Amino acid sequence: MDSKEKKQLSETDICDLFITPAIKNAGWDQNRQIRREVTLTPGPIVVRGNISSRNKKKKKFADYVLSWEPGIPVAIVEAKDNNHTISHGMQQALGYAEILDLPNAFSSNGDAFAMHNKTAGDCEDIESEVALEQFPEPNALWQRYKTYRGIADESQDLIVQPYYNDTSGKEPRYYQIEAINHTIEAVAKGHKRILLVMATGTGKTYTTFQIIWRLWKAKAVKRVLFLVDRNILADQTLVNDFKPFGSVMAKIKNRKIDPSYEIHLGLYQAITGTDEADKIFKKVSPDFFDLIVIDECHRGSAADDSAWREILEYFSNAIQLGLTATPKETKYVSSISYFGEPVYTYSLKQGIEDGFLAPYKVVRIDIDKDLYGWTPPPGMKDDLGNDIDQRTYNQIDMDRILILNQRTKLVAERVMKYLNATDPFAKTIIFCEDIDHAERMRKAIVNAAGKLAKDNPKYVMRITGDSVEGKAELDNFIDSEKVFPVIATTSELLTTGVDAKTCKLIVLDKTISSMTTFKQIIGRGTRIEEEYNKYFFTIMDFKKATELFKDPDFDGEPVVIYEPGDGDDPVPPDPDGQDDPGDDDIEEKQGVYKVTVSGVPAKIVAERIEYLGPDGTLITESYKDFTRKQIQTEFASLDEFLKRWNDSNKKQVIVDLLEEHGILFDNLADEVGKDYGIFDLICHIAYDQPPLTRKERALNVKKRNYFARYGDQARAVLDALLDTYADEDIGSLENSKILKLKPFSDLGTPVEIINQFFGGKSQYQSAIQELEQELFKQEESA
Repeated sequence: MDSKEKKQLSETDICDLFITPAIKNAGWDQNRQIRREVTLTPGPIVVRGNISSRNKKKKKFADYVLSWEPGIPVAIVEAKDNNHTISHGMQQALGYAEILDLPNAFSSNGDAFAMHNKTAGDCEDIESEVALEQFPEPNALWQRYKTYRGIADESQDLIVQPYYNDTSGKEPRYYQIEAINHTIEAVAKGHKRILLVMATGTGKTYTTFQIIWRLWKAKAVKRVLFLVDRNILADQTLVNDFKPFGSVMAKIKNRKIDPSYEIHLGLYQAITGTDEADKIFKKVSPDFFDLIVIDECHRGSAADDSAWREILEYFSNAIQLGLTATPKETKYVSSISYFGEPVYTYSLKQGIEDGFLAPYKVVRIDIDKDLYGWTPPPGMKDDLGNDIDQRTYNQIDMDRILILNQRTKLVAERVMKYLNATDPFAKTIIFCEDIDHAERMRKAIVNAAGKLAKDNPKYVMRITGDSVEGKAELDNFIDSEKVFPVIATTSELLTTGVDAKTCKLIVLDKTISSMTTFKQIIGRGTRIEEEYNKYFFTIMDFKKATELFKDPDFDGEPVVIYEPGDGDDPVPPDPDGQDDPGDDDIEEKQGVYKVTVSGVPAKIVAERIEYLGPDGTLITESYKDFTRKQIQTEFASLDEFLKRWNDSNKKQVIVDLLEEHGILFDNLADEVGKDYGIFDLICHIAYDQPPLTRKERALNVKKRNYFARYGDQARAVLDALLDTYADEDIGSLENSKILKLKPFSDLGTPVEIINQFFGGKSQYQSAIQELEQELFKQEESA
């Protein structure tokens, strides 16, 4: 094939005819080692208003991923057509190699390969070109990979131990593969204390299962203890991700560790306690477990959970893997870390950027009594007839010291206003100051919900540590298939571990200073559940808790475990200077007298909406401002936009392009006017052109003698298309399925209309394009 013919080939043709054969000829197995067109990330979700869309431009899509064994990628190959240079795709390949932590990256246009070798020695070039027939064989790239990752030859059997193969076709995501492989490699290197940091919603339990499965199958470990701090976490794990372990797995119960099982799931509380008799872990030998996995290991820095450290010290010879999603609170951690630096970190920010985690928008609401404080008039008494201290109560006092029932009512009404305007059955968690506040909020929601709560008494439930009825409904709340309960009021019980995939609204009416608590709460909403149209979540903040988003530690380094030295206080310092009340502490705040006042009015004095910006920070801007910026990044001037619009055979292509930028025209029409079409919305918002309504545009076309060249039947179709545009916008003109509907169906079948009225498909499409040109003549928009 000569060079001229080669340049006519598509990228796919170049892959099929040149790149794939070259890789196969080097000894790579097409079925086991070569993967084509691999989606690494789906692209982030952009939220504006109550609509979301994926930014497909930021999707990460590798042309080839080469693996030594399935699940052990060693190289990236990026392909381009022959109109590009050989190394044109190298920067793209290096980007993918970086997120997969690989030493090998290649680019090709079908003439040769550009090669990047991160393990190159001092006398070698890092980048070079190799002929098609000289592509490196699998063993050569595997040796580079082992050098790059520090894998010894004697560790190879453990490193290549296969993943559990899910018959459903489920495969680990790229970051899960990295987390699993880095952990296995750490074990192979003899590390005993390992820390893995993965944001909530990224599949820590599934990742953990694959780690344990591979270590267990390779006989690197025999007995495993998976420690969790919530009963529901153990039960979910047993029946979901860990199910393949089958009969070798058991949950520790009745305060007994059964040695006939190999995989043990246990609650801290089930194997230890304050009394020596409760410490059942001491009934087996210190060498009984080979691997201990500690879920939510940041809890080891909380005073009431510090007892689990004794478990780890008892089984000190075991491999100990800590899992957490929480950043460290740098002011308060000891310089001595229990687990050491994490072997892998996948942050909330990265998860949102990749599109695996749901982004959020924040509705910040300021209430007058919180913002300005409230001082009782002299001599005023509370609802029980007791004197009220003559001082100014501020936001931190609300519902901790001072209860203003009108404020609680205001919050409940604002929550229901939002739900009624979006989806009154969207799963919602309201975080309150304590159990008493959670119960009062439940009552206020019942009253604000009205018929919704009347028709179903479980529309809202208080789910707290002391409520048997509420905890009994926890499974139903997190079950995607169950409608009720819709709203859960709580204080601490739902802050961690509860896998509420469809949670769309998180309400913060709780003072939160602890970064740990805040990040765990935010994690309740980060899961994407496409089947239930859950692509983002909303945080409604009444207590300025979301100010913590601005803290650099919000998405910072992982937690470390406080380890006091000789003479240090054995109780770790509390990060916010005061304990957040816990649901599991039933005797919370019993010594604090709360002032309850019913007659003091409260009102909202400020409200603003903030969105996640492209750089991951929250931005406050009008939707029109956002849209203008995005359109102008794609079309710098009105002339440029008009040229692209007029040159496009299908205008929907431009609509789809702008939607990838996060522009949602339904939202824009809500702000500007629903009678304007997409063309006028763009011209008006981005380039300050006076808009015409769709009906005005259609009428202008009808006034011209535009239809004269068509027969009566064709004119009737075009006239009806104009009416359809006036009602439905541009998409209706370009979709031939519209011809199946009235009034077109009264004129004939789609085939008859296209072939008999217009003379064929190409003539019909030309007529549509001419009609669009008439609709969008420039002088009509000026």
